[in-house]
Amino acid sequence: MKLFRHGDLGHEKPGILAADGSLRDLSGHVADIGGDVLSDAGLAAVAKIDPMTLPLVAAGTRMGACVAGTGKFICIGLNYADHAAESGLAVPPEPVIFMKATSAICGPNDPIIIPRGSEKTDWEVELGVIIGTKCKYVTEADALAHVAGYCVSNDVSERAFQTERAGQWTKGKSCDNFGQIGPYLVTRDEVADPQALAMWLTVNGKEMQNGSTKTMVYGVAHVVAYLSQFMTLHPGDVISTGTPPGVGMGKKPPQYLRAGDVVELSIEGLGAQRQDVIADPA
Repeated sequence: MKLFRHGDLGHEKPGILAADGSLRDLSGHVADIGGDVLSDAGLAAVAKIDPMTLPLVAAGTRMGACVAGTGKFICIGLNYADHAAESGLAVPPEPVIFMKATSAICGPNDPIIIPRGSEKTDWEVELGVIIGTKCKYVTEADALAHVAGYCVSNDVSERAFQTERAGQWTKGKSCDNFGQIGPYLVTRDEVADPQALAMWLTVNGKEMQNGSTKTMVYGVAHVVAYLSQFMTLHPGDVISTGTPPGVGMGKKPPQYLRAGDVVELSIEGLGAQRQDVIADPA
């Protein structure tokens, strides 16, 4: 299934993509795409509903973040060897973990907002993993059973905030609208192998990233199992698993986003995003 959320920010409703490509409203059956709905039993109940019997979502309706109730937005850094190389850093001996504030989460086509004082706002197409059932100390063999599904994630980053100022990476990763996720939560039964997905990103129509999840250093099952050794993962938690090469920081010379740019990105089978880049109106 391809599940989504639609409507104004803070008032999103659940939806499902029908076989004919139409967007259908699920709010008569479930409250939202989150919580118990993400469990195997919850998803099985949704799967029994015929989407063609559901109301159509009005054309032009905003698409929201594809999951509700995210308590943790966890990111994995330097998880593609070729991206680590373009960053001038060694492949880490264990996954690099950092947190992105949940207030950064927004819809897949919501704008990228360049924060005040930024000169190095960058893009990162990533595979997002959405946890479906609580897990702690899970083994790698059992890890994927706790995944509800997958999504496209843009781990937008401000490189000067991230690497040129004191402290950790979080402040360069957590600005408003630095976490586009969606358009769909694609349930894990529709993703035969999360380590075999093509992914790409363009800026103003020019290809910047073209990679595949097959080149991850640490795959999805390893990452979920690894994280669960340090923290309990809960339904709705999102893990953004790293980016392939081609980020602006790695260009020669570096290239960063400016107001007026347009970013488009996609992962095979998971849908596409499009973002206008704007200056912070605040």
